[in-house]
Amino acid sequence: MNLDSVLFTKEVCPDSSGPEWRSLLSEYFGQSVYRDWFAQLKTKSFRNGILVLCAPSLFVKDWIEKHYLDLILPLLKRKFPQCCQISLIVEETVFDSVEHQEQEESFSSHQEYSQGSSSLRESQGGLQEFSLSGYSLDPKLIFDNFIVGKPNEFAHAAARRVAECDEAIYNPLFLYGPVGHGKTHLMHSIAHHILERSQYKKRVLYLSAEKFMYDFVRSLRYKNVMAFKEHFRSVHVLIIDDVQFISGKDSTQEEFFHTFNALVDQKRQIIISADKSPTDLDLKERMKSRLSWGLVADIHPTTYELRLGILQSKAASLGISIDQKILDFLASKISSNVRELEGALLRVSAHGSLVGKTLTLPLIQEILKDVLRPYETELTVEFIQKKVAEFYNLKVSDLNSAKRLRNIVRPRQVAMYLSKQLTTASLPYIGKNFGGRDHTTVIHGISTIENLLQKDKTLQEDVTLLRKALER
Repeated sequence: MNLDSVLFTKEVCPDSSGPEWRSLLSEYFGQSVYRDWFAQLKTKSFRNGILVLCAPSLFVKDWIEKHYLDLILPLLKRKFPQCCQISLIVEETVFDSVEHQEQEESFSSHQEYSQGSSSLRESQGGLQEFSLSGYSLDPKLIFDNFIVGKPNEFAHAAARRVAECDEAIYNPLFLYGPVGHGKTHLMHSIAHHILERSQYKKRVLYLSAEKFMYDFVRSLRYKNVMAFKEHFRSVHVLIIDDVQFISGKDSTQEEFFHTFNALVDQKRQIIISADKSPTDLDLKERMKSRLSWGLVADIHPTTYELRLGILQSKAASLGISIDQKILDFLASKISSNVRELEGALLRVSAHGSLVGKTLTLPLIQEILKDVLRPYETELTVEFIQKKVAEFYNLKVSDLNSAKRLRNIVRPRQVAMYLSKQLTTASLPYIGKNFGGRDHTTVIHGISTIENLLQKDKTLQEDVTLLRKALER
């Protein structure tokens, strides 16, 4: 038996009696990297100083060669001087399945590209098919029918810029704002535009953070984590909606962190949305840092003018003929989100066409009484707190808490200021409703806002928007 054979059977081979090979990589790279990339490697042969390793897929082989191979060889040579070269190959059965999958994807239809769908099978242990896919794109959500106004013009411009560039810029593009204010519309628009510009050659994957977590958990259950990794790390554009869903879910955050880094390293574009800015999300600090790397664009609550434009566009696209006074009424009364606004328009239009009655304001108030009821609430300190909390993506309990974070203190002072300006409540009563604060604290908060309004244009805009929303 020659020296190579002894080394192969007793020291290097991970599949026999020599654990040193695996333990070296595990200690050097850490358990997480070892588990993700090296645990499934198998030794094919070791002859004439050349160690041949089998990877489970072409994706894993390429990734290790690009990121780790130059580090592995010197590491092994220190322990096993006879090892002078490492060669990575893909097992024939695995390669054939990957090649077949790539051939199928090359003939994919528009719908398949839109979904970013793929199907990977796992038969070991009697497990059924393990499949991964994204969401279908809504053909109606495109840039051409996105109504631009002051609250969303920056986010719209950023989305356009990302969609029109061949290379990844602003990576990631992070969109945040209240529910129903256009984040999803912009992400669908980006996906459609990139697919059309690339003649559907680029693979665009759109899904929610909840779906990402669901697929990750299933990949663990089916013992096919590498299929999951290959699926998400082989796309050209990854679009994740509602990333706040993975708050507090450490394992999913860890996997998302590695996916994020892998795509950025490959210069692939990432677009993410949430209801809060990265710094305000309940995520690990390193994840917050990654999400803030690129461009963060916020979408403010809609103005009356923007809501009216949205209603006019929606009515025109659906071929609905409706009186301008009715559109004015809906735009002025419904301000919570665009989805509710468009739903009210459809409801009014359907009632008019099905019942055959002439639409009048009293009739509309009757039709939409359940929708309009929240907007007829008497203006109180509690109602102002609710609206200010929604505007700044906070909870009312944050305004009433003892927290001294800047992103909470300023909205709290704004709510105190508006409570004094728009209600007859006394200073002690206002203080009582803000966590039992003393009236001197309320005076300080009001004075702070009054002084800042003289020089802070952003605060001026915020207060103006809030007053309009409250005074309707």
